[in-house]
Amino acid sequence: MDLINRISSEQNQFSKSERKVAALILHEPEQAIHRSIASLAALAEVSEPTVNRFCRRLGCKGYPDFKLQLAQSLAQGTPFVNRDIEEDDNVDQITQKIFDSTLNALSIARQSLDSRPIAATVEALVGARKIAFFGFGASASVAHDAQNKFARFDTPSVFSDDPLVQRMWAINSEPNDVLVCISHTGRTKALCEIAAIAHDNKATVIGITAPNSPLSENCQLTVSTNVPEDTDQYMPMASRIAQLVLIDAIIAGYTLQRGPKFREKLARVKEGLKGSRYSKQATTKE
Repeated sequence: MDLINRISSEQNQFSKSERKVAALILHEPEQAIHRSIASLAALAEVSEPTVNRFCRRLGCKGYPDFKLQLAQSLAQGTPFVNRDIEEDDNVDQITQKIFDSTLNALSIARQSLDSRPIAATVEALVGARKIAFFGFGASASVAHDAQNKFARFDTPSVFSDDPLVQRMWAINSEPNDVLVCISHTGRTKALCEIAAIAHDNKATVIGITAPNSPLSENCQLTVSTNVPEDTDQYMPMASRIAQLVLIDAIIAGYTLQRGPKFREKLARVKEGLKGSRYSKQATTKE
């Protein structure tokens, strides 16, 4: 097992301080290779001896040896597909690895999740005058899924992955409007600019994104899944699944927060959509 997978699988064995180091490395392993021990300790808000103890727990001689093994771990795999997949893997191995890596990523995301910004996000959406869900690339599909769910509700909502449409919405945004920006890295320039416009208009900007990213700087609320996936190098896979799960949690919280009468209205919407599907056919054995 390579170093990154070991860190992921052994998180429960770490101390509270060591888990902070693990979370930071898993979130941005490429950057960790170039950081000094003092820099890493400061970002993780732990002491330098804690970082050294973390490295030795993983079987490394010290921090320099840890960085070397981390670099070797990142060099493995097939670029632009998935870090765990090798050139000679067959379809069965590929399928198993994708499932395993996704389940592992979801487990890491759940362990590191902070419920406070999720609760605040639900509150903001409940009080919103109108809502927009914006994203690009793989994150656009997550934003579209979120708006598709909100289309069943009575608060006006929009989705767009067109930067000009997004910019117009942001320019016209007002207080009590909510903009949900979805980006795994938080470094997409166009989305950061649109978030800044909405923020200047006093709209509530929520980022489902990386903490301390350029996007998060213009977000009143940042919800992070902390999935250890380098989307600069590999196709977004586990990070997208984690975002979808997070959206489902927010939707469930929103629905409960709106109360019984709202859920009765939602039931009527669901009933009204039944005619758009073929009815289930009961199968009988002759």
